[in-house]
Amino acid sequence: MSQFNLSIGKVNCANNLALAPMAGLTDSPFRRLCLEYGAGLVFCEMVSAQAVKYGNTRTEAMLELEADEHPVSVQIFGGDEAAIAVAARAAEASGADIVDINAGCPVKKILKSGSGAALMKDEKTFARVVSAAVGAVKAPVTVKFRTGLRAGAPLGAALARIAQDCGAAAVSVHARPAENVHSGPVDLAALEQVCRAVSIPVLGNGGVACAADARRMLDAGCAGVMIGRAAVGNPFIFAEISAALKGKPIAPVPARERAALFQRLFEMNARRYGPETGFSRLKKASGYWLKGFPGASSLRASFAQAQSPEEARRLMAAFFSSLHN
Repeated sequence: MSQFNLSIGKVNCANNLALAPMAGLTDSPFRRLCLEYGAGLVFCEMVSAQAVKYGNTRTEAMLELEADEHPVSVQIFGGDEAAIAVAARAAEASGADIVDINAGCPVKKILKSGSGAALMKDEKTFARVVSAAVGAVKAPVTVKFRTGLRAGAPLGAALARIAQDCGAAAVSVHARPAENVHSGPVDLAALEQVCRAVSIPVLGNGGVACAADARRMLDAGCAGVMIGRAAVGNPFIFAEISAALKGKPIAPVPARERAALFQRLFEMNARRYGPETGFSRLKKASGYWLKGFPGASSLRASFAQAQSPEEARRLMAAFFSSLHN
C-alpha cells in the first residue's frame, strides 16, 4: 500500500490527509469544499450524544449529510454509553462512513459533562464508551484524544491500546496535552509511542500548517494527518501538502481564485441554512477567508459589520473586482 493511502475499517480514503473536526467551522459546505480540493477524509463538528438522544432538532440538523461529502466521519461526544450508542446509530443512519468519539476536547463546558478529555481520566469509562459505539453500529468507530492531560504525563499509548481492544478501527491523537489546548509545540515523541502501541491506523493532529509538519507526523509512524485551523479559509492546503509530500511543485493559488471560492462558500451557506443564518454562520469564519488579500483589513471590518447578506455581497463584489490576479 502506498504511504499516501489510508483505510479505516472498510472505508478507503483517496489519501491520508483529513480535515480535523472543529466546532462551528467544519460544517457541510466547508467539508464539501475540502473534499473537492484534496482532503481524503472530512470530520464533522462534534455532536452531543445527549442532544441526539433527546431529539434536539438543531443537533439532528447537524447530522444531515450531502451526497458529495464522502467519506465523512461524524464525531459524537458524551460520557454516557447509552447515549453514545444512540448517537452512533443516528450518525450511521444519516450516512456517516465513520463514527468518531471525541475524547480529547479540553473546553470546560465539555469537561464538566464528563465528556471530551474527561474520558481520558477514567480508563473504564473510556472503554465502556468506545465499546458502546462499536457494538451499536456496523460502520468503523474511531476515537480522538490527546497525548495526555498534562505535559510530561503521557496517556496516549495506553488509551490507544484500550480503544483497539474495544474494537476501534483507528485513533487520532492531538499531539499536545489537554492543558495546552491549541498552543505550544507538538509532542512527536508521545505521538510515536502511540503509533508503536497499536496496529490500527493512527492519525496525527495539532499544528499542521505545511508539508514539513505533516512529514514529521508521518515519520513518527502516523498513517495519516489531520489538518485543522490551517485549512479554514484555505482548503487548497490539502492539494498543496499532498503535492509537496510527493515532491511535486505547486503554484500559489491566485487571489481571484481564492476570492471566487469564498463567494461560492457564501452561496453554499445560503442554500444550506437560508440567507440570513448562512451569512451569520460565515461571519465567524470570515476572518480566516479574508486575510492575506491586499488591503483586506477594511473588507474584514466591513464584512463583520454588514447587516444583511445583500450588503455583504455588494462589499465582496466591489472589493474582489479590484483584484488583478
